[in-house]
Amino acid sequence: MSGVTLLLVLIAAIIVMILAITKLNIHPFLSIMGVSLIMAIIVGIPITEIPKVIGEGFSGAFASIGIVIILGALIGSILEATGGAVKLADMVINLVGEKRPTLAIMIMGWIVSIPVFCDSGFVILNPIRKAMARKTKTSSVSMTIALSAGLYATHVYVPPTPGPIAAAGNIGVENNLLTVILMGIIVSIPGLILAYFFAKKVGPTIKSSDEISDSEIFDDYKKIMKEHELPNGFLSLAPIIVPIILMAVASIVQMVGMEGAIVNFLIFLGNPVIALTAGVLFSVLLLLTTRNMDKFNRITEDTLKVVGPILFITAAGGVLGKVISSAGFVEYIEANATVLSKVGIFFPFVISAILKTAQGSSTVALTTTSAIMGSYMSPDSMMTALGLTNPMTAVLVVLAIGAGAMTVSHANDSYFWVVTNMGGLKAEDGYKTQTPMTLIMGLAGMATVFILNIFLG
Repeated sequence: MSGVTLLLVLIAAIIVMILAITKLNIHPFLSIMGVSLIMAIIVGIPITEIPKVIGEGFSGAFASIGIVIILGALIGSILEATGGAVKLADMVINLVGEKRPTLAIMIMGWIVSIPVFCDSGFVILNPIRKAMARKTKTSSVSMTIALSAGLYATHVYVPPTPGPIAAAGNIGVENNLLTVILMGIIVSIPGLILAYFFAKKVGPTIKSSDEISDSEIFDDYKKIMKEHELPNGFLSLAPIIVPIILMAVASIVQMVGMEGAIVNFLIFLGNPVIALTAGVLFSVLLLLTTRNMDKFNRITEDTLKVVGPILFITAAGGVLGKVISSAGFVEYIEANATVLSKVGIFFPFVISAILKTAQGSSTVALTTTSAIMGSYMSPDSMMTALGLTNPMTAVLVVLAIGAGAMTVSHANDSYFWVVTNMGGLKAEDGYKTQTPMTLIMGLAGMATVFILNIFLG
């Protein structure tokens, strides 16, 4: 199939999928799987290969995030059941003040996602978001948008998150990661500011399933306070902070290239599955100290019921991404890179945004686009062809790719479904919140990169 036809099929598939979910009220799992199957047939993937492609996409999504979602959700459920989430909310609110909960949860997400994938971060911090929203009578949707934005910003811009690290290596600035980190922080700020105001404006206009009236919020909070003698602050924080520390340490030792048995053990502990298992163990300790161990089995069963739909929708998104990649979309972009190169430093942003929107994964968009660009020191790379041979410009190219990898999050992105489902949002509400929020932040990031390149490039 020709490249233009492939693009038209892709656009049509995304439109049909969105309409099926939002207008026909077909469950997202069935909508995504159905569109994926039809698209696989239309783009000419051999019929005998289609089951394999679907299986690989489905299992790949489970392998990458399935266990992480389950463990993280279990930690969150235990924090809610023991009053630990309320204790953490109290701690954060006492630190930043009750009048700024939306800003507080955004900053928390922004910090947590530096070493942790945004999907995992949202799962970990979601119970705190809910507890803070209830205590401060803040819009649950505003808090969801703010948390998602904070997590997403550092996920695409700031090492040691794997995507930015891989991009820096492909562009040739792997030995200048400190500059990437500092510039990534700078580039993330304008988008965060816009996302904050977007959350404050749009959030109150949408109701989530976990949002209740002000009187019910106050009564619910009083009930929690009455039922629970709030646990120790450290024990409430440990199930969240321990996994974050373990993942951060593993990322750092890998980033600096350390070797040895101890390093290998630290990397093992920093694997998201192992790190979150440690978090679960600390949450069990919280159950013990609050005398709620008899509720453990019920909490686990309830958690599995909640995360089941999230897992299957996420896996369906993985199928769609696999079908798109198997159809030759990435190869088409690579083959036409010369034509698209006339847009200068906007070129990596455009390529990354197309790949992100098409297949859903920000990490794939970061790694693939940076591979297309090549090293700024290589004479036959796209970087050289575009004249992007300055070390600082190369750093900014990494961030331009990161901005594109944020643009935009929709139904084929696992993070979209984590945010909407755990935020108590319908799919159509996700398109009113998560999708435009990521568009705003991506464009703001690219605008910031462009301005910085004028003065520093």
